[in-house]
Amino acid sequence: MTQRTWLSSMVLAVVIVVSMVVGGVLAVNVTDDGDAGGNADSTVSLPIGAVDDGTTIPAVVSDTADAASGGSAARPASLALTDLPGLVDEVSPSVVQIRARGQNGGGIGSGVIIDRSGHILTNFHVVEGAVTLVVELPDGTTAAAELIGSDLGNDLAVIRADLPATALAPASFGDSDAVRVGESVFAIGNPFDLNFTVTSGIISGVDRESQQRLNGRSIRGVLQTDAAVNPGNSGGPLFNAAGEVIGINTAVENPIGQNFFVGIGYAVPSNTALRFIPELIAGADIAHPQLGIQGVALNAVSGEDAGVEVERGVYVTSIVGGSTADRSGLNAADAPDGAGELARGGDVITAIDGVELLTVQQLARIIDDHDVDDEIRLTVVRDGEVIEVTAELRAWPN
Repeated sequence: MTQRTWLSSMVLAVVIVVSMVVGGVLAVNVTDDGDAGGNADSTVSLPIGAVDDGTTIPAVVSDTADAASGGSAARPASLALTDLPGLVDEVSPSVVQIRARGQNGGGIGSGVIIDRSGHILTNFHVVEGAVTLVVELPDGTTAAAELIGSDLGNDLAVIRADLPATALAPASFGDSDAVRVGESVFAIGNPFDLNFTVTSGIISGVDRESQQRLNGRSIRGVLQTDAAVNPGNSGGPLFNAAGEVIGINTAVENPIGQNFFVGIGYAVPSNTALRFIPELIAGADIAHPQLGIQGVALNAVSGEDAGVEVERGVYVTSIVGGSTADRSGLNAADAPDGAGELARGGDVITAIDGVELLTVQQLARIIDDHDVDDEIRLTVVRDGEVIEVTAELRAWPN
């Protein structure tokens, strides 16, 4: 062996040893990351306190973010759907078909099992006006159900089916605040009475606003997906790649006004549902706070158009009679005077509880985060002066 050949062999040996060491370190790091928190199988189910015999009273979720966090360390939610058939087999037992019968006919929707006491989460519009409700499990088991609690503002409802705890497979709920645009999702439901149909796609957008307006209120912060959903999918779950429910499919966007899918579907975020599920199980009809204004976001152009020296905030164009804004003495714009596109004389709300306002949507979300009867502090510019207005939030009418 020449000296050059010997040196080449030594270099090759060193490279192989280094590669093995580096590979070993990476393997250890991956394993350590997977075990972070002490439990590699730490999928967090909805913490409502049910046990196998179904007799435990559901516990109140005191911290939605903590309740929804976690997920499956073995299958990160951010991964692609590499084994969709296996994942469907795993989660489909938590999905149900709902048949609603009313005085004006009936309809079919979907739902997701949330505990072993028989509570099922669905859309309010699926069960609205129903005289009888029948739930069917994927194995064909059927049972009567009854409406327990309603949330018109978010188009959510909880029903309870008369089923044994051993027949029920509660779903795991994920953190919808952690959802990223582009991540893989899939839906299971009953479109057009095609039982337990699976469709898949991605998250196309977040923090959208659905204009269903069951009680005049749009649904804030909905998830947009291109996973196909159609009539019959309503109330069914939207899953992430970890098999967690991150949304409840509720509506489609169709520019020609027809109720079928053209590429844009909306799902109520799981964290929105988790916030109100304890009250719904307790039999409540959820009330949401309302400020009671219509307005536009200001910028340099619209501020000048409205005749105000403010370039940030929400300009009040109209006020609902008897609402929080009306009772608090806020001023809406007068009739247009021809000087611009916006009428003059309205208040500008620049902050709520010290949080600067930039958009109308931001104002609506801040109000939504409060409860009815909460007091809020509005920073208002009126006739060039900054004033503080304290308002007690009233409820949206149902």
